[in-house]
Amino acid sequence: MILAAAQTQPKRGNIEANLVDHYRLITLAAEKGAQLIVFPEMSITGYERENAAKLAFSKKDSRLDHLRKLSVEHNIIIVAGAPIQINEQLFIGEFIIAPDHSIKIYTKQFLHQGEDEFFQASLDHNPMILIDNQKISFAICADIDNPLHPENAGKKDTSIYIASIFFSPNGVPNAYRDLQNYAQKYKMNILMSNFSGVSWGHPSGGKSAFWNNKGELVA
Repeated sequence: MILAAAQTQPKRGNIEANLVDHYRLITLAAEKGAQLIVFPEMSITGYERENAAKLAFSKKDSRLDHLRKLSVEHNIIIVAGAPIQINEQLFIGEFIIAPDHSIKIYTKQFLHQGEDEFFQASLDHNPMILIDNQKISFAICADIDNPLHPENAGKKDTSIYIASIFFSPNGVPNAYRDLQNYAQKYKMNILMSNFSGVSWGHPSGGKSAFWNNKGELVA
């Protein structure tokens, strides 16, 4: 199985330009034989709080149409993040777009301080998917700071734990430490995708990475 982590620098609020960058990276990953590509937290809009409501997506949003087309054409699962509106509530979420034309939604379960002024946390949208009989679970940013999140994934016999994050340079060492420990403790392969450059006026730490289920840093 080949998995890809896209390390992007979204243009704040410029959805069209960010989607074009998604298309480029999806095509590149597919050319390398990837079966799944994951983007960082709120990759389509860039990280937002105050402007999130006006940038929000829905499950049937027509702006996802070309991502769906690429998923089918390249036989690749696409995990892309955005503010997502569900039943009048706003979530930090991600779309899991599959070649079978399905779209699943994962919503962030644990919010950073200040995010709760704009977003809801939810445990209701927590899908697992299968690739080659491997169970895959998802996490967004602060989810990985709460040990309950990977513990719950481990209880579901997760084989691959995929984290989309926006961590600063100072935060990346903590992410590395925690994800390595989770990989080893729960015997999960872990793929992390982080921003590069500046988003929401803050620097990001990059260093997207993959750990095997022994906790060894592979890439």
